[in-house]
Amino acid sequence: MVERSRDWMDQAEGDLEHAKSDLKLGFYDWACFSSQQSAEKAVKAVFQKLGVEAWGHSVYDLLLELKNRIDVSDELLECSLELDKAYIPTRYPNAHPSSSPRRRYTKKEAERLIEYAEKIFVFCKNILSKT
Repeated sequence: MVERSRDWMDQAEGDLEHAKSDLKLGFYDWACFSSQQSAEKAVKAVFQKLGVEAWGHSVYDLLLELKNRIDVSDELLECSLELDKAYIPTRYPNAHPSSSPRRRYTKKEAERLIEYAEKIFVFCKNILSKT
């Protein structure tokens, strides 16, 4: 496996910037989804650096697996649970009883998920700077 942790972190950073841009423009559903994507890719960057293949899209599951190798706080695990809830419902109308995702997400939710993604991004960046 070719080690591409820098590429994964670069994309994670881009997704975080995308989330912040969508927040400003009022696309709260996409801000939430991009936050989840940023966190997922940041954690996958750490697995890349460790030479371990990471599968799946659940930030929580990825962090749990990482916890077998590195100390992961309960706070980050809690953040990841909420981020995971933005993976599918932010994109598909049939994930909700009515209306579209763009009508179901709020500015406050987007701000919170961006904050959670930033915490996970910084955590991963700090790990990568030590290895």
